[in-house]
Amino acid sequence: MTDTAQAPRAANVAEITADREAIDASIAEFTGQNATYYQKAFLKIQESTGPFAFTFNMAAALLGPLWSAGRGLWGGFWGFLILEIIAWVQIGRGSWGELGAQNLARATQQEGRAQEFLDRAAEAEAAGQDPTRFQTLGDNLMRAAERSREEAAALAADSIQILLLGLALLVVLRVAQGFWANGALERKYEEWRIEPETVQSGWSTRNLAWGIFLALIIAPLTVYRFTVDDVTDWLTTFPANPDVYGNSARWLEGVIDAAAISGAGAFDGIVLGIRQVLNAISLALIGTPWPVVMAVIFVVAWRSAGPRVAIFTAGALAYIALLGYWEIAMETVALVGAAVVLCVAIGIPLGIWFGKSARAYRFAEPVLDLMQTLPAFVYLIPIIAFFGTGNPPGILATIIFGMPPVIRLTALGMRGVPESIKEAAAAFGASNWQILRDVELPLATPSIMTGVNQTILMCLSMVVIISLIGGGGLGQVILEALQFAAKGPGILGGLAILFVAMVIDRIVQGAFRRKDLKQEH
Repeated sequence: MTDTAQAPRAANVAEITADREAIDASIAEFTGQNATYYQKAFLKIQESTGPFAFTFNMAAALLGPLWSAGRGLWGGFWGFLILEIIAWVQIGRGSWGELGAQNLARATQQEGRAQEFLDRAAEAEAAGQDPTRFQTLGDNLMRAAERSREEAAALAADSIQILLLGLALLVVLRVAQGFWANGALERKYEEWRIEPETVQSGWSTRNLAWGIFLALIIAPLTVYRFTVDDVTDWLTTFPANPDVYGNSARWLEGVIDAAAISGAGAFDGIVLGIRQVLNAISLALIGTPWPVVMAVIFVVAWRSAGPRVAIFTAGALAYIALLGYWEIAMETVALVGAAVVLCVAIGIPLGIWFGKSARAYRFAEPVLDLMQTLPAFVYLIPIIAFFGTGNPPGILATIIFGMPPVIRLTALGMRGVPESIKEAAAAFGASNWQILRDVELPLATPSIMTGVNQTILMCLSMVVIISLIGGGGLGQVILEALQFAAKGPGILGGLAILFVAMVIDRIVQGAFRRKDLKQEH
């Protein structure tokens, strides 16, 4: 082979060697201790073509979850700590656990009770009475006590097996940690190479101390709880003070009552505004002759979503009308419509603001989480205190529950608009209002419409809950059916609510799909 042919190969070898040296230096910087071992282990893992490279870390096997803590692998620490506690519980049950103690205590009680019956049988026989009944009861209890003692003896005999099972489980877990450790640390090393400022590297004595502290708190108490029968009360029952509950409840009641009195005028104004919106929608749906309303809904469904949805809408309306649900169904639509109108009117502007201001969204996100996760029955209590009962307070409860989706999805759609498109619009001289109207809102429309759709469905799900505070509509039918266990009326009313929800959902979704198809063509 000529020198010219050997020169490129020598250059490639030099480059590979240089790359390997750089990687080894990077691994040494990341691992800190035992760098040579981890360089070889990581190389084997990186060169492996299979799903799992078999490397064994003796330090991880010996230290167990504490090794994971020292390396900052907290997921492994908690997972293996919980599994090892299970193993230690079995070891404790087999070593010092009083297996069968409950059976022995039960046997003692049964023997004492049996002796009482036998004594009564002897007294009856001495008095010339029939002792058969007491004798039979005493004999049965004696046999039950013997069975309890046999069960206790069987459990005590199993203690060696339970001990061996716990030891075997502990060994298996430690071996598993040895095989798992290098792969987990290598994945963390890859993350560290991408974000060295945020990913912990090296061996942390502070993390090790935290791991020891947590293990000493959790493991001994848990093992003690599950291996000792006579556990102290402070470990099983939290020493709560009843006065704290009573004082807190009274304080909250005082605050709510004071707020309701001081803000009565504002609360009445809110109820009046909601009632005006509700009356307007109710007048349009209930006051208008039913053939007109039915025809308008059918035409809207046809024009918005097509003939299939229109036919389904006609069938649903026929079901509602034939069963006599027309007026209360329209009242339900009015309630939901008023709630949806207010949700959309308030939610979309808030979503636009939160989508453009990350700081405002961070402040509002816990409030939105509270609105969605807090059970409706909980916030019905202050709503009744502030606004009374009836349809307007029910609409307010529906707004609290149904507004978060449209806010979240509107903000998501606004944040999803590419910055390059907004910059291009600004470069062509568009103002902020023009960018919002002609660029951001059209591109965010799919997400906004999804939020509106979810808000509609969530508002409909509150129909029954509204009836609990004096609201009308189909929810009242379901409430009465629940009160009197009327299965037929309850199912028929539930189907009516289902059809109302499906009609509204199909119309909104169909209108959105047809708009997309027109834009594509």
